[in-house]
Amino acid sequence: MAIIAPDIGIDMGTSKTLVYVRKKGVVIDEPTVLVMERGGRRAVRAIGDEALSLLGRTADDVVAVRPLSEGMIRDFDMTKYMLQYFVRKAIGMSRLVKPRAIITVPCRITAIERRAVRQAALYAGVRPSHLHLVEKPFAAAMGCGLPVFQPTGSMVVDIGGGTTEVAVISLGGVVVAKSIRMGGIKMDESVAAYIKREYNMLIGDRTAEEVKLNLGSALPVSEYRDALVRGRDMVTNLPRTAAIGSDKVYEALKTPCSQILSAIKSVLEHTPPELAGDVMRSGIYLTGGASQLFGLDQYIASALGIRVQCARDAASCAGRGVGELCEHFDQLSRIGKSSFLRDDADE
Repeated sequence: MAIIAPDIGIDMGTSKTLVYVRKKGVVIDEPTVLVMERGGRRAVRAIGDEALSLLGRTADDVVAVRPLSEGMIRDFDMTKYMLQYFVRKAIGMSRLVKPRAIITVPCRITAIERRAVRQAALYAGVRPSHLHLVEKPFAAAMGCGLPVFQPTGSMVVDIGGGTTEVAVISLGGVVVAKSIRMGGIKMDESVAAYIKREYNMLIGDRTAEEVKLNLGSALPVSEYRDALVRGRDMVTNLPRTAAIGSDKVYEALKTPCSQILSAIKSVLEHTPPELAGDVMRSGIYLTGGASQLFGLDQYIASALGIRVQCARDAASCAGRGVGELCEHFDQLSRIGKSSFLRDDADE
């Protein structure tokens, strides 16, 4: 009796990767990071959760690698190793059993970038004739329950680790979209740069993220809070602790928030009038892990005069959306080159 591999959906982002298995749901939700040896061998030591635990604490002979940057593959070899690891971990089968798969990709991805994603997926063991690529904002819109196949406009702002993608979706396709190189990682970098400039103290990536999550806000601070932050003094090079206030973190995040708002305005300006009217009525939906920055929904709503809401479990919306497509894989095969699939330049 032949063993049939389950259908899978993969949301591969700069910060984390989700794998959805048909009839099981999300089974992998791990960081998009590897730890590998320095030098010519480039042997992989750890992937995902295990690798994240080593981030910032690695010895001189190993280095942490994020194979995706700003939503795109930047290290093809590391990406294919990581994807293979996640696929095998998700379905628990050998390389002889090849699953059908749907993978999210950024909006307006180039043919070369599509080909890189496809080749990495094939190396991971995906069946070549049953591999579909779908734009991430479309998957995110499906994941938060928007009527993506109806003749009405829906706007999604997906704020991930490396990029923010703003899209208006209608009739099963992305009508207008814009992608900017701004996401949770750039927010963390802004916090770290501000602390370096104002406090003469260096902090690591994970510390910057913790400061953002605990003290960050897109709105002026109404209730002052602070936290003790540990880092390294730039003058003495010795460990140091400083009290960082929420008002300072707000200042550090003003520019990232402004860039996201500008991208939304740009998409609205290029949206057909009928669909823009739909967005005015239905509102804007925020998805992606970095969309959960405190007050970001209110900040955008007050600037645009449009209702804005953060989707439930925003960080996994794209994963749930690609999973919903995965549950109806046979219908996808019958649809063929549908407007929301991005397979056309892979051949």
